[in-house]
Amino acid sequence: MKIAILSDTHGLLRPEVLEHLKDADAILHGGDINKQSIVDQLRQYAPLYVVRGNNDKEWAQDIPHDLTVTLGGVRFYMVHNQKEIPAELSGADVVVFGHSHKYVQEERNGLLWLNPGSCGPRRFHQEITMMTAQVSHGQIQVEKIVIPHQVK
Repeated sequence: MKIAILSDTHGLLRPEVLEHLKDADAILHGGDINKQSIVDQLRQYAPLYVVRGNNDKEWAQDIPHDLTVTLGGVRFYMVHNQKEIPAELSGADVVVFGHSHKYVQEERNGLLWLNPGSCGPRRFHQEITMMTAQVSHGQIQVEKIVIPHQVK
């Protein structure tokens, strides 16, 4: 199963991001979507699991603050801000978060921590990134996707 993992789109779905969604079996979005039309567009590609970010205001009332979902035998815990992750995460295999716009892929205390970075408007001189993951029989393999930005 292929999972596209993205965050901090801030109202922009780049064509390069959409290319990676075409063959995705599921999409995880770590928040800061900024508008309903982005959610609607993502749902056209694959089942969408999304959490609310700090910039997702009134329109996003029905989007959960945090979410746990099992895909391909891997249990994902999702929340926008890493600071809001509970100290005890029993049963989770992977933590997906966003907010900082900085790509993170590291193993800590038996958990895989993933921040796909931001694939929306470029901010803070950060790379424009997302990730894809292959998940099967409780195993996960993650690939970092860097999207070239135009210097103006």
